Amino acid sequence: MSQAKEGDKVKVHYRGFLKDGKVFDSSEGKEPLEFTIGRKMVVPGFEKAVTGMTLGETKKISLQPKEAYGEYKEGLVATVNRSEIPNDINPELGMMLQVSPEPGRPSAVTVTELNEKTLTLDGNHPLAGKELTFDLNLVSIS
Repeated sequence: MSQAKEGDKVKVHYRGFLKDGKVFDSSEGKEPLEFTIGRKMVVPGFEKAVTGMTLGETKKISLQPKEAYGEYKEGLVATVNRSEIPNDINPELGMMLQVSPEPGRPSAVTVTELNEKTLTLDGNHPLAGKELTFDLNLVSIS
């Protein structure tokens, strides 16, 4: 039976959950996740786990932050004055905003704190610094 290898387009059904068992993402009830192995389309640990799987195989994997969305970096958190936010944006807790710290290099940030004068913006991925567990089922190799 053939094994998934670099260059293969694969389809994987998955369920991702945190250490406390809370599901953060799943393909359940949807199309499987499709990606090409070796193209860095998914986090490194996910791709590595799928590599070598056979069609129909299932497995459970645990990924440390460095194999997933990276370590949480305090340097990606900033507090800004509300006056720096365009007037047409009404920021709310948990809202995602796009900022351009460097011209032509937009980044997504999350509003993590706000008051009448300031906003705290976090440029870390929401899953940065977290250990992730995935149930995987390889459903297609092409």
